[in-house]
Amino acid sequence: MTLTIPALRARRPGFRRRPLGVRFAAAFLVLVAATGLLAPVLAPHSPDTTSLLNSLAPPGTAGHLLGTDSAGRDVLSRLMYGARFSLIAPLGVVLLAGVAGTAIGLLAARAGGWVDAVLSRGMDIVFSFPSLLLAMLVVAVFGPGLTAPVCALAVSYTPFVGRVVRNVAIQEGARPYMEGYRVMGFGEAWVTLRHLLPNIAPVLVAQSALSFGYALVDLASLSYLGLGVRPPDADWGSMISQAQSAILQGSPWSALAPGLVVLLTVVSVNVLGGHLGGSIGGKKEGT
Repeated sequence: MTLTIPALRARRPGFRRRPLGVRFAAAFLVLVAATGLLAPVLAPHSPDTTSLLNSLAPPGTAGHLLGTDSAGRDVLSRLMYGARFSLIAPLGVVLLAGVAGTAIGLLAARAGGWVDAVLSRGMDIVFSFPSLLLAMLVVAVFGPGLTAPVCALAVSYTPFVGRVVRNVAIQEGARPYMEGYRVMGFGEAWVTLRHLLPNIAPVLVAQSALSFGYALVDLASLSYLGLGVRPPDADWGSMISQAQSAILQGSPWSALAPGLVVLLTVVSVNVLGGHLGGSIGGKKEGT
């Protein structure tokens, strides 16, 4: 049975009817993305302005809602500006790995035979390299920054997506409707893009959300080690690294703030991704 557009709209719950955790996750991600995008307008201070006389000021000090770091820079302003690098870089990893992994997984599942064997073994080989180690090697060759780690992590994450897509595509390809399209004479490419790919969309959404969280943590780790974003640019990983001395001095807030934001962002992405994946899957089953 095919549902009309009004029927689909009637079955789709409004935002207020979503689970509380999903609403919180969506609101938090929108807030983080908006503050990063509008940082030049919303930030109370310049992220690079230092003041050694105001070093390690506690939260609530005049004009510094979250205090200052060891160089006297406003923590809230650096969090806002750091959101740009901390969100755009994982998004780039997810997009590159998603496109490459989906293409490889679908090709392996639909071609089968020696093509499937070669692509599967290739993904196994890439999968055997730890993502952080591969990123470190690439940074050692090309130098620190965002481009090299993003490309390295995208290569490392491609097998995650490719293996999942391949397995789901094989299962979906064995269903009767796929055989029906073949009998009617439709080409493999048309059936794959028009019907198979939309049916595995929930898995892609959930996997992309999971990959985004992992990529955010990996990139923050690289910045923590000094292999990611370079000063004076700020991102959450480098903020935690620069706050180590402040923690030893009994002033942990300049490290707690970015650490808490990383934690909440990863949790929110996973919660929202799982919910969206389930919603797309349920909607597809009802059509």
